[in-house]
Amino acid sequence: MRYPLSKTVILFAITIVILVGIAVAQAPAPATASVAVENPTYVTIEIETDVKKPAAEVWARVGKYCDIAEWLRLQCVISFGKDGELGAVRTLANGAIKEILVGKTPLSYTYAQPVAAGRPYNLYHGTVEARVVTATTSKIVYSLVWDNSMLADDSARDRDKTQRIGQFTTAIDNMRILAEGGTLPPAPARGAGRGGAPGGAPPAGRGQ
Repeated sequence: MRYPLSKTVILFAITIVILVGIAVAQAPAPATASVAVENPTYVTIEIETDVKKPAAEVWARVGKYCDIAEWLRLQCVISFGKDGELGAVRTLANGAIKEILVGKTPLSYTYAQPVAAGRPYNLYHGTVEARVVTATTSKIVYSLVWDNSMLADDSARDRDKTQRIGQFTTAIDNMRILAEGGTLPPAPARGAGRGGAPGGAPPAGRGQ
């Protein structure tokens, strides 16, 4: 009689171990803070400049994905994929910013900044385009969209938008000069330009 009882106890213990192992394996991962913004407020900018060159020539001169290094005066490396191909990632300002090429046409591209852990996601996107006007003239158009709801107040949101307008007005002015065969003026001292942080990233503490 003792042998069957011992066997039953052993089988019961094995069953408990198996069930505990299954429960541990199926336990959900620890929750992490969400980067989703509950009530986003999207804002847009569209800046353009006339160019005395055909759109195709303009794009050939300033439309490669890492041409931003020249007309926005910052370091750019293709860290994934190939320049100009969908999915390519450019890393700007010595690794401080990453931007993914998410859309393109023969005379434009659109990029997005990725989600960053622990930081509210502002959905930052930009599109650069050489737009045909006539057979010999064109426009450079730079448009941006992002969520500024995580900024402190309306005053901070206005400052952020003004900084970006200044930064990208300088950018398309430089693109026009280069496309028309000119030479850029000397770069302003660091921190003395019209814009905010390079590549469209807001100053530290303002989200993505």
